[in-house]
Amino acid sequence: MPLELLVFDLDGTLIDSKLDLALSVNATRADLKLPPLPHETIFSYVGNGAPALIRRALGEGASEEQFQRSLQFFLDYYRAHMLENTRLYPGIRETLDRLAMAGVQMAVLTNKPVRFSRDLIRGLGLADRFSAVYGGNSFDTKKPNPEGLRHLMAELHAAPQETMVVGDSGIDVQTARSAGAWSCGVTYGFQPETFADNPPDFLVNTPAELLKIVGNARQGGLSGRPSELARPAGDGGLPAE
Repeated sequence: MPLELLVFDLDGTLIDSKLDLALSVNATRADLKLPPLPHETIFSYVGNGAPALIRRALGEGASEEQFQRSLQFFLDYYRAHMLENTRLYPGIRETLDRLAMAGVQMAVLTNKPVRFSRDLIRGLGLADRFSAVYGGNSFDTKKPNPEGLRHLMAELHAAPQETMVVGDSGIDVQTARSAGAWSCGVTYGFQPETFADNPPDFLVNTPAELLKIVGNARQGGLSGRPSELARPAGDGGLPAE
C-alpha cells in the first residue's frame, strides 16, 4: 500500500529543544533550592510528558504539593523561554518542504502539552506544514498508547499500513506497532539507544534519508506489514533537492 501519512514526534525528531528543557528543569529545581542536575541526566528524562519529566527531576522525596507547584513553575518558565535556544534539526525544513511538494500528509503527535507544541511549531515557521498537531494532553492517554495515532489516522483518512510514525525513541515505535502502522527511527535525537529494545521498521541518520523511504513507498508501496526488524533507508526515493 502507498504511504499517505507521516506522523512526527516533536522533541528529538523535528526540533532540538534539549537546552531549553534542561535550563527550565534546573530553574524549577532552583526554585526549591535544589542543586542543578547534569544536562545529560535531564535529557534522559524527556519523552513521557511534562509531569513525568518533573517527577523524575525532583526525585522520590518530593511531596505531591511540591510536585504540583513545581510542575506549574516549570510550565510557566518553559513557556517564557522555550524558543531561546530551540532550533530545527539540520535538514528538517528542507525535508518537510520536499514532502509537502510531493503531496504527503503530515501531522505531529507528541507527549509535550499541545499548547506548547503548537506555539513552538508556529514560532519555528512550520505551522503550514502539518494538517494536525496533537500533544500529551489532547487525549486521555499519551504515547505509547495508540489512541492519539488512531485518532489522527481516522481524521486524515489514512489506513494503518498507509501511515508511518517518525520518532527518536522506542515510545514512538511502540505507538506505531500498537496501531498497526509503520515506524521510522531517527538516530540523531534524544534517545536512539531505546531502539535496541524496540527496533523500528526503518532507521535514518538524517532527515533527508526519510525522503528515500517515502519516495520508494509512494512509487511501489510498502510491501508486507510493519515488521520488528530495522531497515536502512536504501536507495532511490524523492529527490533531496
